[in-house]
Amino acid sequence: MLVDSITIVPYSLLFLRIIIAIIFFSSGKSHFQHSVERGKSIGLPANFTKLLGAVEVIAAFSIAVGLFLQIGALLLIFVMLGAIQKKIFIWKTEFYEDKGYGWHYDLLLLLGLLVIFATGGGHYTII
Repeated sequence: MLVDSITIVPYSLLFLRIIIAIIFFSSGKSHFQHSVERGKSIGLPANFTKLLGAVEVIAAFSIAVGLFLQIGALLLIFVMLGAIQKKIFIWKTEFYEDKGYGWHYDLLLLLGLLVIFATGGGHYTII
């Protein structure tokens, strides 16, 4: 074996958690701070968009630090299922579009969240 999986797996999961947390923290912050504009762009009321942003920020923090991270991952899994549902059934977005707005990106985030949820985030967690 080229790399010792016992050594690399915990770091791989930690890196995955941090990258996904950065993505969702950034998105959530934007939803929360600019709820009217973001709500219009995604077809949701401003109050719901603000709530969505708060959930994303809190769940991202949870995943990054490893505090109740399976709950945080589960919350974001539901967010991603909602995003994918909206793209496929409401906006009729294809899997991959030339503009880059397809739902392939959302699916990758969902799968990363499923890995985090299924593994408990690896060794470097608090609870």
